[in-house]
Order: sequence, then structure tokens, then C-alpha cells
Amino acid sequence: MHSRYERRLADAAVAGRRVEIQLRVRRFFCENAWCSARTFAEQITGLTARHARRSLLLRRMLESIGLALAGRAGARLAGVLGLPTSRSTLLRLVRALPDPQVGTVMVLGVDDFALRRGHVYGTVLIDIATRRPIDLLPDREADSFAAWLLAHPGAEVICRDRAGAYAEGARTGAPGAIQVADRWHLWHNLAEYVEKTVATHHGCLRAAAEDIPPEIPAEPGGSADLAETAAVAQAGRAENSALVTRTKDRYERVQALKGQGRGIKAIMRELGLAKETVRRFYRATDVEELLAKPRAGRRSVLDDFKPYLHERFNAGIRNATTLFEEIRGQGYRGCRGTVAAYLAPFRALDAAPPPKPALPKIRRIASWILHHPNKRDAEEQLHLKQVLAACPHLQNTATHVAAFGDMLTGRHGDRLDAWMAAVESNDLPHLHRFVTGLRRDYDAVRNGLTLPHSSGSVEGNVNRIKMIKRQMYGRANFDLLRKRVLLAR
Repeated sequence: MHSRYERRLADAAVAGRRVEIQLRVRRFFCENAWCSARTFAEQITGLTARHARRSLLLRRMLESIGLALAGRAGARLAGVLGLPTSRSTLLRLVRALPDPQVGTVMVLGVDDFALRRGHVYGTVLIDIATRRPIDLLPDREADSFAAWLLAHPGAEVICRDRAGAYAEGARTGAPGAIQVADRWHLWHNLAEYVEKTVATHHGCLRAAAEDIPPEIPAEPGGSADLAETAAVAQAGRAENSALVTRTKDRYERVQALKGQGRGIKAIMRELGLAKETVRRFYRATDVEELLAKPRAGRRSVLDDFKPYLHERFNAGIRNATTLFEEIRGQGYRGCRGTVAAYLAPFRALDAAPPPKPALPKIRRIASWILHHPNKRDAEEQLHLKQVLAACPHLQNTATHVAAFGDMLTGRHGDRLDAWMAAVESNDLPHLHRFVTGLRRDYDAVRNGLTLPHSSGSVEGNVNRIKMIKRQMYGRANFDLLRKRVLLAR
């Protein structure tokens, strides 16, 4: 082998000016006839690379821009900085970057994220110690998670949500690891069942309000009769609403297919409904369980204006358009049809009954129960006291929620068995289902209520993935998304 010195020229730009860099490097020639590399040039460390069309510094700059902003936005920024390039080049540079070394992860966090919400999901794996993502998987299946754990042994603790796939994958791929159910997910699951319990017993509040005797006995045909007739009419409207009708129809169709032996996924494909919707109708014991929330209704934009409408209606102003214009001037943001529909039952009675105070909505009551007593103001404390006094089932629910909250925040996992036994001793079917779920995942739940580990950093990275996806205009290529999540700082 022999060599000789050659002069190489390179163009560059410094402070917006075109400059020429002159290098003197050695060129090597191989005298072996069988050698495939007959000639090659010496490289300057940190400046040149084989077959490179740009310097290493420029390449690192473009890679950093591509990791931070992806294609279109990155190309626009690069052009402003005097580094003109195309979005395809930026994406190609990002894809060519090597994956970071994983190493041994002692405490692993796992959660899913949506590539296409409702259709395609992936899995993000987090090193809880460093709070940084270490890998992304293209699905959320147990086999994929187990295969990753087998390829990367050493995990001693796995923090996860309540998903059964991750539990099964952890048992298969890392049988010696301690599984920890995340405390936030435990509280979130409890909140869902509390809301269902409130919906089931919301009628108790309505019955209690109707049982309060009036201060002055009403005469036949008086305001009490008007109020009762109007209430019956309003209830009839609610029972015939589109939401109630659709709920009944879906329940019948799902249960009919269930009776034929169809599973949830098969019914989902047959009816074109979301998986969670089918699961809710599939597991319901009867349609009344599903109708509790539609019948309770949501807060209406008309609620604050009902006393005024009653007063004006009894004063002889019966035209819905006129009343709509009047309350719109007071801040009403709804439509005229809502006003007309509300006044319709009063036209048959030729009078409007005294407006009743609106009952607290289901989510409002559930939030009172779930909030810490120190975070409720005096008015919320009073309303919650009235609600609990009207329904012993809700009183028991509030007691169990407070006990679970103390166990959760104080990490008293030793109280879990006693708490579950206390819940099962009351007539609270929805909370019984919550307890059944806790028993299926007992070890992980008890560890979550005892150990200090949590999935807080996992949730933070899931939000970061959502932000990166938005920068990619919602068309997230998994490989590119993976590179950006793992390598961007």
C-alpha cells in the first residue's frame, strides 16, 4: 500500500458568506489485486466522513432540527437559519439515527398511547429512575410486551395501569418482577364506579324533594297540581327523547346478539360501535342501569333562566320567540327550540307552576364525594350533606370513598382487605364490581397502595407523545415517531 498527499476543496458558508476550505489529506492506494477498496482517502475527524454530502456539524444541526420539529416545520426553520433543505431529507436523517442503548432498567413503567384513537394503539416503556422513554412498541398486546421483557432482562418492578394485557405480559416476560398498579388509575377506576352509583340512586334525591310537604296546603287545581302535571309532562318528554330511545334500541340489539353467542368484538363489527360502548351494553344487567344517566339529564343552558320564564309565562307572555329574545338579552346562549320545548307542557295547563330548584347533576355529586373535605367550600359541604341525608346508599358510598382515599394517600395497603369486606357488606352493586376487579389484580393493587412507585412520569411522556404527533399533522409514522420520542431532548 502506498499513499500521496492531495488537496481537497470544500464549499461552506460562514456568517452568510460563501467560503472555500482547503484541506491537505492523504490518499491511499491498495496494491493487492483482490482488494475491493482499491483507493480511499484519509478522513478529518469531526469534519469529514465517507460519501458525505455535508459536514458532520451541519448533519448534527439538521438532525436536531428534524428531531424537534419533524419535516415541514423543520425545513422552514432550517431555511431561516441558512441551512436550506427539504422535509424528506430531514426525515431521512432522523430515520438513519441509531437507537439509544437500553441497558438494564430496574423500575419499568408501561402504558399505551393512541396512534389513531379508537383504532391503532402503541406501548411506551419508561425508565422510572430517569423518567425517560426507552422504547416504543407498535401495539399493546401481551405477547409483544413479554417478548421485549425477555430480550431486556433485569426489571425488578413494573409500574402499569389496570390493563390485563400488560399484567399478562409482565407475568410471562418477567415472572420475578413486582407488579405495581398505579394509584392514579386506581382512583380513576373508583371514580367511574362512584359516578355509576350516583346515577343509579339519583332518583332517591328526586323522590326526597317531592316528599317535602308544602308550607301551605294546596287546593285542587292549585300550584301543586300544576307542578305535578308539568313534572309528568317533562318526564314523558325525557322518556321519549332521542338519547333514551337510542339507548333502549342498542341494548336490545346487543343483548340479542349476545344471546346468539356472539362476543364483544363480533358485536362491535356487526353494529359498527366502539368497543367500550359495546362492552357497557354487553355487561349491563338490565336497561334501567344504562338509562340512569340519560334520565337524570345534564345541566341545561336554560336552568338559570327558568324562574324568569315561569314568571313571564304566568304574566301572559306565551310567545316562545318573544321570551327567547328577552332571555338572550340576559345572557342566554341556547337556541329558540330549547325554550319552545320547555314551555310546551305549560301551554296545555295554561299556566306555569312555581319552578323547583334544580337537583345537582350526577357528575357534580360525584365530584363532591370524590373531593377531599378540606377542598370543598362551605356551599359544597352543605349540598353534599343534604344529598347524603336523602340517600343512605350515597352516604355509605361517601364513607367508603373517604376510607379508600386515606388508604391511597397514606399508602396503607394493609387496610385493603378490611376495606373490600366493608364494601361488600353494603348494597352497592357498582362498588362490588370495583372490588371484584381489585381481587383479580390483588397483588399489584396492594403493591400500588404500599410501595412508593407510581406511573406519573409515564403519563407525562404519553402527553409528550401526543404533542409530537400533533407536530406530525396527525399522520404519525410509527418508526419516525419512535425515533423522535427516544432521541429528542
